[in-house]
Amino acid sequence: MAQNRLLNLVSLLALVSVLSIIGSVVGSDSSLTLDYYKKSCPSVLSIVRREMECAVLNDPRNAAIVVRLHMHDCFVQGCDASVLLDDTATLKGEKKAAQNIHSLKGYKIMDRLKMMVESECPGVVSCADILAIAARDAIILVGGPYWDVPLGRKDARNASYELANANLPGANEGLVSIISKFVSQGLSVTDMVALSGAHTIGMARCENFRGRIYGDYETTSEKTPISETQLSKLRSVCPAVGGDRNVTALDYVTPELFDNSYFQLLLTGQGLLNSDQEMYSSLLGIQTRRLVQQYAEDPLEFFKQFAESMVKMGNMTNADSFSNGEVRMNCRFINSLTHSDE
Repeated sequence: MAQNRLLNLVSLLALVSVLSIIGSVVGSDSSLTLDYYKKSCPSVLSIVRREMECAVLNDPRNAAIVVRLHMHDCFVQGCDASVLLDDTATLKGEKKAAQNIHSLKGYKIMDRLKMMVESECPGVVSCADILAIAARDAIILVGGPYWDVPLGRKDARNASYELANANLPGANEGLVSIISKFVSQGLSVTDMVALSGAHTIGMARCENFRGRIYGDYETTSEKTPISETQLSKLRSVCPAVGGDRNVTALDYVTPELFDNSYFQLLLTGQGLLNSDQEMYSSLLGIQTRRLVQQYAEDPLEFFKQFAESMVKMGNMTNADSFSNGEVRMNCRFINSLTHSDE
């Protein structure tokens, strides 16, 4: 057993080393700027902030919904709003991919944001930029850190159902697999742990944590039990059979506040998702365990790294979308169907 664990660790280190080389090629786009809309749409930041205030006031869960939408967009073709495209006769979108179909919402919020921005600055601001700004504002509105959002993204004229299925991390994946998916995007292990901290807000569906609460999952750690009291509550929400779409808070202590409570829960084995708990409990998680401890003890350090990692993730752009993309008039469809035939 010990020999197998050592081999797994060596394999992990080798994988991260190789993927770090690949990730370094991905990089971030330096042509994004903070003043991109200074002349063409100076009111865009205030418009998005006002609408996000309304959305989060109406339902605090909308903050997590918008952040998740932004993250799932960036992991497929870079941050180009491909996740917002509806299926058409000539385009298969990403909304029905395995990690999106039941998890992503917020499309109507984006429709509202786009409509309001278009009313002030028609044909100027991309859906990708609006989503990046909205994600930042969502975090601020529930108590999280501020960061400046570089702008100038273009909207994709295509989407990738295949990449959405391949690139997006799943709730029941092992630590090695999730690390590889982040590193292949040019994001470090530090970025992965910090960005996972977004789970301090939001909800999870029963089908994504059933294995965790009934002990039926693969793990590289000694299985870390959830407390009996909390386990009883979770099982009342999520039966052993059925109720797949029943939901509960990822952070049951402060579910509507962006703080470091999520990491504190991992220290005591109370992480709801197996993929989250493995960052602290996995025998392979030497670096992730240290980072979880650090962020659990120092909320300011978590906030600082989260902001930096969100900028880094948000700066990932697809070369084709950036050079040949457009500013969609409607975030759900490309501007002209003829573009898909070019």
